[in-house]
Amino acid sequence: MRLPLPGFETAVRSSPHFAEVVETSTTEFLAQCIDPEDLGFPVMPPFGSWVRSKDEESDNTIYAVVYHATTAPIDSVHRARALGMSLEELREQQPQIFAMLKTEFRSAIVGYELPDKKSYNRFFQHLPPRPPQIHQGVHFCSTDEVLEFTESMDFLRTLLQVAGAPVEALVAATLREIYRLRKADRDWLVRAGRSLNLLLKDDYDRLCMILGQVHL
Repeated sequence: MRLPLPGFETAVRSSPHFAEVVETSTTEFLAQCIDPEDLGFPVMPPFGSWVRSKDEESDNTIYAVVYHATTAPIDSVHRARALGMSLEELREQQPQIFAMLKTEFRSAIVGYELPDKKSYNRFFQHLPPRPPQIHQGVHFCSTDEVLEFTESMDFLRTLLQVAGAPVEALVAATLREIYRLRKADRDWLVRAGRSLNLLLKDDYDRLCMILGQVHL
């Protein structure tokens, strides 16, 4: 998957997975990003980006969309404070800072894939029987995975129901990313807009808020 941030692909390829599940539930999971080998901040996945993990018991691949990310001290008692230094100055004068920080993100589960890749209906856009187990690796989805999964629009209903998230901004960010990966496929975007129109037929203001953020 071509990611929108400079240097993202290089950082991701340096490890078989870029994060690890540290908390899991039926509808979402919390993952902690793996520290880079050099002095720097871990890779933070973009808002609205697609990730996947695994339920090893069933061998199902779990698909999710990132809706919240944070970088904070590992020690929750002491907050980070402003040091007035550039990133390079931090590396030279305060290298211990990087070991004291963690980057975490929450992802809403939008569906799963059966282990049988030859099955016609191998993608399901509803909650899986089980979420990924704790300590499972988290990977970025490939472009092909996102394109195939989003042929159906049922995932939009799930995103509109994510609790504790800026839902309108999340749906818009997800649509922008898919539209980019589809190389500006306007037919797909029109289908997505029609699906949203049906889902939000009784909430015109909310629909306008989402569509207004899908700048192309």
